[in-house]
Amino acid sequence: THPFPAALVDRARRLRTRVCAAGVTKYGPETGRMIDLPAGRRTVLAVGQVDDDLSVQLGGAGVDGNLDFLARVRRAEPDAWIIYRPHPDVQAGHRKGHLSDAAVLAHADVIDTGAPLMELVQTVDEVHVLSSLTGFEALMRGCRVTVHGMPFYAGWGLTRDLAKPLARRGRQLDVDQLVAGALILYPRYLDPVTGLPCGPELMVDRMASGSTPPMT
Repeated sequence: THPFPAALVDRARRLRTRVCAAGVTKYGPETGRMIDLPAGRRTVLAVGQVDDDLSVQLGGAGVDGNLDFLARVRRAEPDAWIIYRPHPDVQAGHRKGHLSDAAVLAHADVIDTGAPLMELVQTVDEVHVLSSLTGFEALMRGCRVTVHGMPFYAGWGLTRDLAKPLARRGRQLDVDQLVAGALILYPRYLDPVTGLPCGPELMVDRMASGSTPPMT
């Protein structure tokens, strides 16, 4: 319901550009080798999550974990070459949601754990998520996103939504209005260096420069 005056939307556009140019992402500095994608095939990235994460439990729209999600991706994309990307905490054995290779490959064509995620997101034809923040980061980079749950960035006309829509999200937003709401209006930031309140632009600069102190 919040208004989005032109000055706020312009600030959000500049912030989004800054985030993408600096390579700032939830998943930290990206290393690893990009995987080879097949020529002439539609390619889809399916992003796994932690099964008992609250964003899955409350925003998953009834999808029952990673295996159910993958099966739904295959039904939605029967002819695509599907890359499954497991959540790093699940892959490390720290959180719930691990799938055997055989279970994954019953629906996907390949499992990837090492490609730079944002490069992969921007290379495939479409990104499928349940409620992962990868979907929001993909939208910020101009990518096509299909959502099987109902996270905060779905239901505004920016994503292909396969879950039942929420009535309170009937409003249409553009990506910079969404960024304004999600990264400027809603959060409160503390500069990790000074401990003082700051804006998201300074936070992006801190993260991009590596000047944020380690978490304790």
